[in-house]
Amino acid sequence: MVSRTDRSPFAEWLWTIDRYILAGIVILMVSGVVLSFAASPPVAERIGLEPYHFIKRQAVFLLPSIVLLLGVSALSPRMVRRVALFVLLGSVLLMIATLFTGAEIKGARRWVHLFGFTIQPSEFVKPALVIVMAFLMSEARKRPEIPGGLFSIMLYVIVVALLVAQPDFGQAMLLTMVLAALFFLNGLSWFAIVPLGVAGIGGMIAGYVYLPHVRGRVERFLNPESGDTYQIDRAIDSFLAGGWFGRGVGEGTVKRILPDSHTDFIFAVVAEEYGILLCLFLVSVFAFVVLRGLSAASKDQDPFGRLATSGLIVLFGLQSCINMAVNLNLMPAKGMTLPFISYGGSSLVALALSMGFVLALTRRRPRPTRISGVTVTRVSASSVV
Repeated sequence: MVSRTDRSPFAEWLWTIDRYILAGIVILMVSGVVLSFAASPPVAERIGLEPYHFIKRQAVFLLPSIVLLLGVSALSPRMVRRVALFVLLGSVLLMIATLFTGAEIKGARRWVHLFGFTIQPSEFVKPALVIVMAFLMSEARKRPEIPGGLFSIMLYVIVVALLVAQPDFGQAMLLTMVLAALFFLNGLSWFAIVPLGVAGIGGMIAGYVYLPHVRGRVERFLNPESGDTYQIDRAIDSFLAGGWFGRGVGEGTVKRILPDSHTDFIFAVVAEEYGILLCLFLVSVFAFVVLRGLSAASKDQDPFGRLATSGLIVLFGLQSCINMAVNLNLMPAKGMTLPFISYGGSSLVALALSMGFVLALTRRRPRPTRISGVTVTRVSASSVV
């Protein structure tokens, strides 16, 4: 046991970290590896790999992801900003390189080979962009002469333009919703919110008109008879076949016929083999992390910490909801993974970085307060352990 009188860096981290958020994240990370045993082998065999190829790779990325999560959670807010800026610059450069040298998979260039690994830079640019935009907006509130909102929109436009060029319209829409949430939380007036909303609707209409694959997904969602809805139909069938308790481990069929059963449709695989009860458990863990994070953000006295934490949590929560909604045919297919559960080394590491930022920003930190001419130290309410 570590005593509260211990002033070592580890003891300080242990007593200031939000252990409930950390526990929820670890549960999701471990669940991802365990559930990959059900979803991955048939996919690996179908493309000529050994059955446990994806499981081994996910397990290999798990340990460094946990180390990254814990390491980043020990950073100060200033270091969080510096790391995020470095990651943002590096990710944007890699996204540009991806357009010219990246591997083309299913008509999209989203991956680049670096040091023997295949990396998806867009996964890393998301949390970094949220941190940097939150910093710019918070600084603008302290010093009105700084056009933080304008700079944030400029960075957003650069990143979204690179995403659309890949193309990755789903991630672009996700970042658009997060940007809107940041502006709203930063106290943007309704006179500015309405034009931004109109611009967002215009972007969706433009995507529908000029991007054939986006138009096809929307039309198939609105009118299933207008195109191929095989994957969605099979996903719905898996929920019906699984029932409350599932068909049993290894007894599922959807993983053998869906090409993305280990990524985009892993939630359907879980429903068929483990049942709706386990799906509800996963939903409750996601919801707990989101609500706990937003609660901690609301208590943070620092505008940067409040905005950055809220933005990262909104990013995490929206991506989770979109994936599960697609599996349940509640919205058009987006090609978006389920955080920590779906297979993907880049996704796992990037999510560990993102939630490490959340843990770092929600740690309890002492702040000086003057009472009757005497300076005392109080613990910030930015996080409750």
